[in-house]
Amino acid sequence: MFTAGHDSALVLTQPDKPANRGLRLTASAVADVATVLNLRLEKPASLKNSDAQTMLRDVGADAMIVAAYGLILPQIVLDIPRLGCINIHGSILPRWRGAAPVQRSIEAGDRQTGITIMQMDAGLDTGAMLQISRLPITPDDTSATLFAKLTLLGAEAIVQALAAYPLPAIAQTESGTTYAKKILKAEAALDFTQSAVVLERKIRAFDPFPGCEIAVPANLPAHANLAAFKLWRAHVETQAASDFEPGQVCKLTTTELQIQCGEGCLSLNTVQKAGGKRIPIAQFLQQSPLQLGMQLR
Repeated sequence: MFTAGHDSALVLTQPDKPANRGLRLTASAVADVATVLNLRLEKPASLKNSDAQTMLRDVGADAMIVAAYGLILPQIVLDIPRLGCINIHGSILPRWRGAAPVQRSIEAGDRQTGITIMQMDAGLDTGAMLQISRLPITPDDTSATLFAKLTLLGAEAIVQALAAYPLPAIAQTESGTTYAKKILKAEAALDFTQSAVVLERKIRAFDPFPGCEIAVPANLPAHANLAAFKLWRAHVETQAASDFEPGQVCKLTTTELQIQCGEGCLSLNTVQKAGGKRIPIAQFLQQSPLQLGMQLR
């Protein structure tokens, strides 16, 4: 933004939040960067109170650029900047309005995503579209890799949009609209009655948060110390083993572990025990108590 000739009069981010095992109050990455760049920084708990709104008026900014802010902007705030509030949204609207467009696009098997520069209104990602930049989703993209690509694309897109402003505003249609609900830890469990293709996409979509988890039988030997493990990488084996039920270990060698799914098998590549690091499946299997036919969930 600086090299493009724009001045940042104020940076807003959410208040510090407890993080990590010690639950120490931790500033957001936005706050860290603003501090390094010596920019004015504020962390209002809400933009609905008059003090926050007065602060925004006093800044006198031409436009407010919003990206994954996480707080509701009331209409009175949307109307403060001369050019309004402009959102950098991580999908090609109207597909994937909502909190988790990157994760849900991978989970759904979308082949492309992108950045929509949008004029904000009081609705949830319903404002008029100003500019769209498209990006393919590759077969090995995780949420982490796709976030990184979209971050760069979004930075480029907003600079281009501001340089070309005013842009023609295209109203969104309701046709093709989907809602990207927030990712919850409760979604980490895998349902092996689903197809291996669906589960492989979910594994990539939930990397790095919350990860996908596989629970093992409770009757394992005590020394096994393995109640569950996370699955970070897998690939699909389309030929199903008919003698096994969904969730059963259908192939087990010193270097390979496959789990029967509703359709096809899931071959595990990278896993993680509780408290450990991500490791290749071959390393995991060196001391694994899993057996052929064992039921996992």
